[in-house]
Amino acid sequence: MEVEWKPFELRPEPVPLLDPNGDYIQNAWKNSVKPLSEKLGVPMNFPPVQPRTHLAFEGFQYAKEQGKANEYNHRMLVAFFVEGKDLGDVDVLVKLAEEVGLDGDGYRDAVESRRYKNTHKAALNEAAAQDIRAVPTFFIGDRKLQGLYPADRLTQIIDAELEKQGTAGPEEGLSCDIDGC
Repeated sequence: MEVEWKPFELRPEPVPLLDPNGDYIQNAWKNSVKPLSEKLGVPMNFPPVQPRTHLAFEGFQYAKEQGKANEYNHRMLVAFFVEGKDLGDVDVLVKLAEEVGLDGDGYRDAVESRRYKNTHKAALNEAAAQDIRAVPTFFIGDRKLQGLYPADRLTQIIDAELEKQGTAGPEEGLSCDIDGC
């Protein structure tokens, strides 16, 4: 099994950002996001900012080239959803990139020069062409699953696909997570 991270912007430019204090986002957080995070045991706090995320996604391309894609994305998610960091601020992004072992100067140069702007746009276009409208979205064989699924259901779908392909599943006792098996 391979995890391939793809960007997904809820509100890409020129779509206006939501006011964190507005009714829509407050209600969505209170009635949907927070209860689900608590049910799943995933620590999340209400993010005090709603930043543009294209620079963080462009920085992901740099991290990916350096072999740090998973570490980078995990750090960005924790920084935003637990610590409330502004992922639209280059200085914040550089500090977070350094925390996962990336060269801060190289990262800053990549982000400020917009070196990965076209790569990011191509990834967004690919997601649009695949009609990705939800996070997470999984492609397992010829199936597209959008939104959250219970872990046991995902396991069943993966096992069925492996069986269909004639590929053995993970060895007994080996657990899989977002980083692979």
